Parts: sequence; structure tokens; C-alpha cells
Amino acid sequence: MPDKSERREARSVIAGYHEAELGELVARVGEVVDRYRAGELDAFDVDRVLFQYSRAAKELWKYCNYGQVEMIAALIRQRPPHDWWERGAPRERS
Repeated sequence: MPDKSERREARSVIAGYHEAELGELVARVGEVVDRYRAGELDAFDVDRVLFQYSRAAKELWKYCNYGQVEMIAALIRQRPPHDWWERGAPRERS
């Protein structure tokens, strides 16, 4: 059973990963909003990106918050997932 310092370290690893990945998602939104303000995109384009951001951020949150912290931290250290934007993409209807 991990001690408090190991759990604290695991939570720190997860928090750092979560913040970095969330920052990348927010940066995508910022780029699209800037393009909207420049007249390159319409409101519907921005809405689609916001929808995808919301889904991606939720998937990232679930990954970082559901499960044993030591296990999640170990996964992040070994092979962190990095495709959160794609995980938030709307599903194509067939």
C-alpha cells in the first residue's frame, strides 16, 4: 500500500499532465477564436471547435480523475496518451 508521500507525488504527476494537456486544448480554441475575430471563420466553425474542446476536456478529466492515482501516474510516466483532441471529435453518422 502506497504511503502519503507516494500518493502526493502521484497526484502531482497527474496534475502536471492534466494542466499541460488542457493547455494544449485551450490553445486550439484560442487559435480558432482569433481566426473568427479576423473574419476567417464563422460562428458555426467556432461552435464546432468548442463542442470538440468540451468533449476532449471531459475525456481528459475522466482519465486523470477516475482510477487509482498511483496507477494513472505510472501510465502517464510510461506512455502518456496525447490524442485528447481526436478523442473529442464528434462521431460520424453512418
